Parts: sequence; structure tokens; C-alpha cells
Amino acid sequence: MDDIPVPPRLSRISDGWSDEEIERRAAEDPDAGLVPPGFWDEAEIVEPEGTEQITLRLPRRVLSHFRATGKGYQSRISAVLASYVDARRKTG
Repeated sequence: MDDIPVPPRLSRISDGWSDEEIERRAAEDPDAGLVPPGFWDEAEIVEPEGTEQITLRLPRRVLSHFRATGKGYQSRISAVLASYVDARRKTG
């Protein structure tokens, strides 16, 4: 995992904070749960499923709905379809 690049900072607010300040703030944050020791020891990197480019005809109302959600609408269409497939596999 050493070859995974460090993502850019989301904010510069914490630039001047010490490690102690960061730890104190994390301890006070109810959403910042502690990761137990060894949590990542057996982790495996799972490559995302590949995609294939196709031509697909969709009802105009469906396409208009997703386009109105902004950038990334094609990924959202794909996520909805994948969710449907996963649900169908679970039920039979």
C-alpha cells in the first residue's frame, strides 16, 4: 500500500494543529470511532469490478432525472443498476 498516493487535504484549517490537538478533537468527536488494534492486519486490496462501454437506450424521463443530478450521473445510473442486480441475486 506504500505506492498509494496521499490524497490532497480537504481543508487547511488543521495545518497549525499539533498531534495532541488533533487527538483531542478526535476523542471529542462522537463520529470518530477508534479503530481497534490489528483491524487492518488481514485486510486485502480488492480491485473494483471493471466496466464496459456500451450503447444503451433509456427512457427520456430516466435520463433527464439522472442528468439533473449533475456531474457523475452516468456513475449513478450504473450504481442503481448494480444495486438492482445485487438485490435480485439475494432473492433468488
